[in-house]
Order: sequence, then structure tokens, then C-alpha cells
Amino acid sequence: MKLLRFLKDWTLPTSMTCGVLLYLVLANFQPVAPYKPLLERGLAVVQPTLLFMMLMLTFCRVKPSDMQFRVWHLWLLGFQMLFFAALIGVIFMLHGSMLLEGAALCMICPTATAAAVITRRLGGNAGTLTAYTVLINFCASLAIPAVIPLIHPNASLSFVENCLRISYKVFPVLILPLLVSVVLRRLSPKLTEALASMRDVPFYLWAVSLMLAISVTTKSIAHASCSNGTLLGFAGVSLLACVLQFAFGRRVGTHYSEPVSAAQACGQKNTVLIMWIAYTFMSPETTLAGGFYSIWHNVWNSIQLYRQSRLQKCNAS
Repeated sequence: MKLLRFLKDWTLPTSMTCGVLLYLVLANFQPVAPYKPLLERGLAVVQPTLLFMMLMLTFCRVKPSDMQFRVWHLWLLGFQMLFFAALIGVIFMLHGSMLLEGAALCMICPTATAAAVITRRLGGNAGTLTAYTVLINFCASLAIPAVIPLIHPNASLSFVENCLRISYKVFPVLILPLLVSVVLRRLSPKLTEALASMRDVPFYLWAVSLMLAISVTTKSIAHASCSNGTLLGFAGVSLLACVLQFAFGRRVGTHYSEPVSAAQACGQKNTVLIMWIAYTFMSPETTLAGGFYSIWHNVWNSIQLYRQSRLQKCNAS
């Protein structure tokens, strides 16, 4: 029983540890070597599938009427956009900087699709967070392709093509689950209610997805071709971006009586998207910013969930 309680209280750290161990086993256990290409192709299918299922179950509990836009959405959007534009301006004047490119991506990156799951566990408003998630994904899909030619003028694709490529990555794991949940709510309210009753399932699906994401992150760090100083630099700028965004989101959210939702909306990022954008449009080394950010925001989420669990125990006693 103590082991089960420990695993429940520390689900995210356990998932992160298992993700590191999974990579070490796959990288060093020779009998697995012939199956690595198959496992990598399987991971490319399993991870978005888990996210789709997790979000669909979450959206079954979020009514479309709950997805209302708030004033704090504009504050967060303005903060992320202005910070991103300022960093891009500095990069342009310096004629390039991998560390600042990583920081810029950490600032503009959309809210994680799993943020609604964590927000609900922390007692926040999943509806208003989901509304911001849709907003920031749309704005980022326009902003990122618009500035890539400024700092990487050799980019071969047009603005429209870049937008479509980013949208292609976002649609299956954000918009599609939302549409499916809306259709289910219309066609079969009983089935929707049954799915919505599975309160803990989305969280544990996220835990499995996190394990796989951390395994990929560990691989990117282990295979990084840059120096230790650059590694520390990416760790530092991503940590600073994480702290800054969680703090700003909570400050703004507190003013509008939604500290949890705003903090998670601003601080919890779709780090897989950061890494994909960095690898596709910038440089492979820049993916490290997303990898380190994945560690930082999940460490903070683990601390928050532990505090929430302790608070619930104290209130129950």
C-alpha cells in the first residue's frame, strides 16, 4: 500500500525516471539493437495516440460552453508574443545565436495539450485553459513561420507552407480530439458521460506519454554534438524561460481569480513541438532547449501535484 501511495503521489517523477531508464536500456542492451528502428516507428505512432486519447477523455468533461475567452488570455498572449519578438530582434542584430533561438522558442511555444489534465488535477479551470491553448496554437502557427526567414534566410518553404506544416503537427493532437468529443456529446450523451467519469485515466495516459517524451529528451541530450558549456547554456535559458512564464501566468491569473489555469497556460509547454520546430527550421542543437524545458516544467508540475495531494490529505483529516 505504501508503494502504491508513493507512486500515486510521485507519478510524474516516476514517469521521468522510467523514461531515462528506458533510453538507457534501448541504448545499451544489445539484444534490443536490431529492433530499434521498429521501436522508433512505433513510438512515432504510440505517443500521438496516447495524447489523442487523453485529450478526448478530458474534453468529454469540458463542455464547449466552458471554453470561454478571458481577459487574462490577452495578457498572456501579449507577453509571449512581445518577448518572442524582442528575442528575435536581438538574434537578428547578433546575426544568430543558438541559445537565444532556444529561448525564443520556449517563449512562443504553445501550451501543452496535456495542460488541461494537470490543471484539472490542481483544481484549475480546464475550460478557460483549453480556450487559451487553441488561441496560442493558432497565433504561434502564424508567428513562427513569419519570423523564420529573418534569422534563417535559407529556409526553402514559403510562409503558407510553413504554417501548414506546423498546423499538421498540431491538428491531430489538439483540434481533432476536441471535434471528436463534440460529436460524441451530440450523438451519444451516455457514452460521453461514461468517458467523462474516467477521471484518473487521462492523467495516467499522460504519465505514460511523459515517460516516452523524457526518453526522447534523454536521447537528444546524450547525442548532442555541442560542448558542455552550450549544454549548460540551453539548460539555463530554458529554466529561466520556465520560471518567468509560470511566475507571470500566476501573477496575472491571481488578478483574475484563475492563478492555476493562467500559470499552466503560460508555463506548461508542448515541448515536442519546440523540438520539432527547432530541428525542422533551425538547427539540431536548438532542440536541446525543448528537451531541458520538458524536464523543468515537469519537475515543477510534480512539486505542485505533491503539494496538492498533501493539502487534500490535511483537509480530509
